[in-house]
Amino acid sequence: MREIVVCIHGIWMNGWCMFPMASYLNGLGHECRRFSYRSLARTPRHNACLLGQFLDRLDADVVHFVAHSLGGIVLLHYFQLFDTARPGRVVMLGTPLTGSGVARYLSRYKVLKNSLMGASFHSLLGNVPAWKGTRPLAVFAGTRGHGVGQLLGTPLDTPHDGTVAVSETRTKFCTVHRLIPYSHTGMLLAKPVAVLVDEFLRTGNVT
Repeated sequence: MREIVVCIHGIWMNGWCMFPMASYLNGLGHECRRFSYRSLARTPRHNACLLGQFLDRLDADVVHFVAHSLGGIVLLHYFQLFDTARPGRVVMLGTPLTGSGVARYLSRYKVLKNSLMGASFHSLLGNVPAWKGTRPLAVFAGTRGHGVGQLLGTPLDTPHDGTVAVSETRTKFCTVHRLIPYSHTGMLLAKPVAVLVDEFLRTGNVT
């Protein structure tokens, strides 16, 4: 039985930003693919449709997902749009499931809102499909508060990862919710985070 892990990046990024995480997971025995999308030019719903086309081309019996930040919101739209029969587990890293404080802060400034969030703005305010709970879901939330939110002077609930507050990452149907001592971007570069991701993808839990 062939299993594939699909890695999905966040806003302002592309598929290469998930290379360190994918590389760690490959070293731990997984087969990874990176999905790249245009986070500012297209809405998360549009990108979810493109993700569906990407997944249709994968020859795999089991498909897992590892999504960073906005990538998790793209996944919420994907699961609303498509009823996939292939099993798998989902890990979200620093995804603002209840809306982004940074997005709300930037909404006061039209130029910044359009240039920094583009077509993803509406979803980043929390206008996203609810998690259906049809797959095991782990959410990892960073607590090292260094990131774009701090650079912009955004007031964030503590603890936070510098961009997304822990309180923004919670969802009712989450299987595992774990705090990790990394920043919003730093969690993508940390092998200990990949080890936790690996454990959840293999077992459906984190010890």
